[in-house]
Amino acid sequence: MAGMNIDTLIVGAGAAGMMCAAQAASRGGGVVVIDHNANPGEKIRISGGGRCNFTNLECRPERFISNNPQFARSALSRYTQHDFVKLVERHGIAYHEKIPKRADPDGKPVPTFPGTASGQLFCDDSAKQIIQMLLDEMRRAGAQLWLEASVLDIRKVDAGFEVDVEQAGRRKTVAPRNLVIACGGKSIPKMGATGFGYRVAEQFGLKVTDTRAGLVPLVFGDDVKARLSPLAGLAAEAVVSCGKTRFEEAVLFTHRGLSGPAVLQVSSYWREREPVSVDLLPGGDADTIIAGLRQREGRRQAQVALGEVLPKRLADLVADEAGVARVNMADLSKPQLAALSRTLKQWQLWPVGTEGYRTAEVTVGGVDTGALDQKTMQARQVPGLYFIGEVVDVTGWLGGYNFQWAWSSGWVCGQSIAEQDS
Repeated sequence: MAGMNIDTLIVGAGAAGMMCAAQAASRGGGVVVIDHNANPGEKIRISGGGRCNFTNLECRPERFISNNPQFARSALSRYTQHDFVKLVERHGIAYHEKIPKRADPDGKPVPTFPGTASGQLFCDDSAKQIIQMLLDEMRRAGAQLWLEASVLDIRKVDAGFEVDVEQAGRRKTVAPRNLVIACGGKSIPKMGATGFGYRVAEQFGLKVTDTRAGLVPLVFGDDVKARLSPLAGLAAEAVVSCGKTRFEEAVLFTHRGLSGPAVLQVSSYWREREPVSVDLLPGGDADTIIAGLRQREGRRQAQVALGEVLPKRLADLVADEAGVARVNMADLSKPQLAALSRTLKQWQLWPVGTEGYRTAEVTVGGVDTGALDQKTMQARQVPGLYFIGEVVDVTGWLGGYNFQWAWSSGWVCGQSIAEQDS
């Protein structure tokens, strides 16, 4: 069966795919984007509480995880967060920066670690504005969008590729010169996420690194869950560490374990059988704080006195974890004081896993960057085959970084394809 000739077929109408399409078609090449969902940009639509945290002003290569930490540098420098902000402004989309705010027990503002929670940009109105912006850019460039269309088979031929596609119960074959895989990873399967992109990579001999859920809540065994259950729904500022990596943001206690921005950040670095450490007094010295409490509240029980610096339910748990519950502050022995200090600053917990791809915002790992040209995103050994966005072994921090990788990788890929037609 003769194939329908188009220049470029992009699989995946998400952030990276639509950005790529607008660029690839900008110099007249015939570009088609297909997606098995009924609507484009579904992950964009639900992101940022419906307002899309579309980039981060603090974006830089070292805030991305990859087996090759240098790989993302080229794309991120050629199409920056500031470039995307200009695009948003050209389309008249109002936006704002989320400024982290928290206060110490006296009500005075306390700064967070630079860059971990700052720089996040959100739409004032709706994430749908970003989707519409990308669709408008595609339409202006002449790119087509085929929805509810699935790829059945891919074959390499001399002129490029033959791709069997099914749409509305009908099967057709297209013959693109370029094939771009932009269908994301495994995270949030209810949104249609699959491992399709990895299978394509393996079909053409590209290595895929181990994948795991990232930016995802951590879960614990029954014994820890039982201890944490009274805190379900409670949020507190903390520094959460895993190895040498640490983030200071909010921690949210859940019925299954820990969530909140600081935990989601650390989850991308966490591996099975590793502990996480929680500092419940960010920027504070535990010994100094404890000494002050003993001086002011010596006759009160430890869990009551700790209520001055921690939420009451958390104070109760900390006192219990340290083995000082119902002991007056003035009566704490040196070993008890040391245990309380450790619990406040280095509370060690051992997760048994994560909530998995069901709630993960991203997939860590993916198509090995060693197989790709960092300037074009083209597979080195398969001319015309490209991988962009989340399907690649590049994962950003929470807070707009992964969208920026989608914009940057999609842009450089699209520019490379457009240059073929110039």
